Amino acid sequence: MELKRTTEGEKGFEKVFAFLRERLLAGSLKPGDRLISERELATLLGVSRPIVREALRALTVLGIVEIRDRIGTVVTRPDVSVLNDFFTFALAQQADMLDDVMQARVAIECQAIRLACERANIADFERLQRALAKIGETIDEADAGGMADFEFHRAIVVASHSETLTVLHSSMAGLLTHSHRSRRELVQAFPSMKTYLIDDHRRIFEAVIARDPERADATLRKHFAIGDEYRRRAVVGDIDKTSASG
Repeated sequence: MELKRTTEGEKGFEKVFAFLRERLLAGSLKPGDRLISERELATLLGVSRPIVREALRALTVLGIVEIRDRIGTVVTRPDVSVLNDFFTFALAQQADMLDDVMQARVAIECQAIRLACERANIADFERLQRALAKIGETIDEADAGGMADFEFHRAIVVASHSETLTVLHSSMAGLLTHSHRSRRELVQAFPSMKTYLIDDHRRIFEAVIARDPERADATLRKHFAIGDEYRRRAVVGDIDKTSASG
């Protein structure tokens, strides 16, 4: 009996989620619109009012709707930080998490930088320039430096003016900042990384400013490849001689 109720509840949840998802995609519901009442929704979907109520509460946690006193249930714009937490918890214990995140970064950022070369405006250039300066200022700091690196790459994605790419990138912010910090920690073993980090990011910036998508893409991919090589050297103990003697 309990199993039957659970199955019915899951199907009811899916009906409510599907109802909202399909109407959002079709454009018949937008942020700010009010949903029909719980009673009407239950009748329309053929589920009980308690199931509708619980489903709406779950959607509230996700930031998709908001239940307001004397008004009803209103569609809201979801907070991307919810996805950030989801991805962080879902992938945190994965053995090859950093490599997996890097592959996602390559896919998102290389497309973003091509779009940025076409769409970036003066405000985007200024944001990139400030982020580039911060990288130089924090070159010896793992925490602040990792965040500076993240902000530079985030600025590239924002400059693409692609809402989808921006949401995807932001949804992985927790994992990405961890990845950037891990790479910045390698500076202690590889002093040569300081020049690489500053010069590479400057070359990326210059390619975007020049609105040259081919050069920007190639420079960014090379930047990722060099970072991977430093990680490989750290694993095998091939550190810079200056660091070893110091």
